[in-house]
Amino acid sequence: MSAKSELVFIPFAGPGHLVSMVEMAKLLVDRDDRLSITVLIMKFPFESEIDSYIESLTASVAAHIRFVLLPRRSHSLRTSPVAFIYHFMESYKADVREAVAELSACGSPQLAGLVLDMFCTSMIDVAVEFGVPSYIFFPSGAAILGVMLHFQSLQGEQHMDPTRLKGSDAELDFPCLANPLPAAKFLPLAVFMEEDCRIFLELPLRYRETKGILVNTFAELEPHAMEVLASLGAPVVYSVGPILNIKVESKKGFEILDWLDQQPDASVVFLCFGSGGYFDLHQTKEIAHALERSRYRFLWSLRQPPAKGKLEALRDYADPAKVLPEGFLNRTAGVGRVIGWAPQVAILAHPAIGGFVSHCGWNSALESIWFGMPVAAWPQYAEQHFNAFHLVVELGLAAEIKMDYRRDLVKGSDDVVMANEIERGIRKLMEGEEARERRKKVKEVSEKSRKALMEGGSSYLSLARFIEDVCSQ
Repeated sequence: MSAKSELVFIPFAGPGHLVSMVEMAKLLVDRDDRLSITVLIMKFPFESEIDSYIESLTASVAAHIRFVLLPRRSHSLRTSPVAFIYHFMESYKADVREAVAELSACGSPQLAGLVLDMFCTSMIDVAVEFGVPSYIFFPSGAAILGVMLHFQSLQGEQHMDPTRLKGSDAELDFPCLANPLPAAKFLPLAVFMEEDCRIFLELPLRYRETKGILVNTFAELEPHAMEVLASLGAPVVYSVGPILNIKVESKKGFEILDWLDQQPDASVVFLCFGSGGYFDLHQTKEIAHALERSRYRFLWSLRQPPAKGKLEALRDYADPAKVLPEGFLNRTAGVGRVIGWAPQVAILAHPAIGGFVSHCGWNSALESIWFGMPVAAWPQYAEQHFNAFHLVVELGLAAEIKMDYRRDLVKGSDDVVMANEIERGIRKLMEGEEARERRKKVKEVSEKSRKALMEGGSSYLSLARFIEDVCSQ
């Protein structure tokens, strides 16, 4: 009988990170009964939508997976979300060390390594202390990983200061991209802020110390980027995606799915902007005007902004009519619905949905590809602008609403996309020869995404290599 191996997963508590990392853990233990996994979970120092998901995890009993909830720690909410995430993760180092020490003392199963979120590089030191390898779980795509590695090399070799690119017209060539990238428009906002830039450059430097990087992508989606990562100094890279929680929720309790059942196939535009996606009053009204003028059926997930200057979970409006143009809900009652939180997977899986206006978070991008759903890109923050460029320009899988729209998670945005521009993007998404060709291409890539996970598929084989590397130590 083969020896058992224990991996410790250390995810970040953000929905786009935690959910995909938990799904990764499930996939591993389902594939090989030599593996068991302990997931160490940190809670934000404020109430968050992810709390109920965390509670369901810690109450669940999964074969070969154990969830350990670390103590909730108070932590100052820095103005920069990237700095907050990085220092929040770092503040748990002592708790992680203690938890790993307990596991290591048991002796069986054998501690085989730590799998760390992309922001969790300080825990590499803990792996070194216990004499086990560390791996990075990278929840975004291979191309943005390539950008980070290349930037870090330029800074190390040429002392390049990326913050100087802010507001410039410079177009940069990256080995992982086929097209020049307009830097100021599409690089993450973190690159242009001094503390965030330091973190942005330090992360890939530490990735190089690990034994491997698990990337939530599949080789057929990003073949060029996957090919060049080794030349950028990456350790072994395993493309293991798409890692998604694609279990379609039950219709029970989701009245909106009953409404979708009554709509013609591929007729509804779905607007949803992720766990941190919101707009101010002016922008909300412009979206409403665009939807009404377009005359398309629509389903719009509209969330209430947080209190000004605060980094906190979004909530639903008690009465959306108060922030929408007067009479909008009555005039569009026959063709549209405005809701709060949306069961995104169930909606994207519904045959009535014909297009997805999205913030281009990587999980949402992968979900849209999985369900063969064309996207209109309207990124907000983090690496979403780069993802939008990647989907629209590099891969040809998305149309554009406004790819260079910027919104700071704390300060909001002074930029307003006008109704005519939004309407134009919706029409580009839904009608014309270009839209038909894009829809056909997305369907083809969708089939490849599913085959990648099947036995013999690229991600299936890549995951098998990772399992053997872990279990053969």
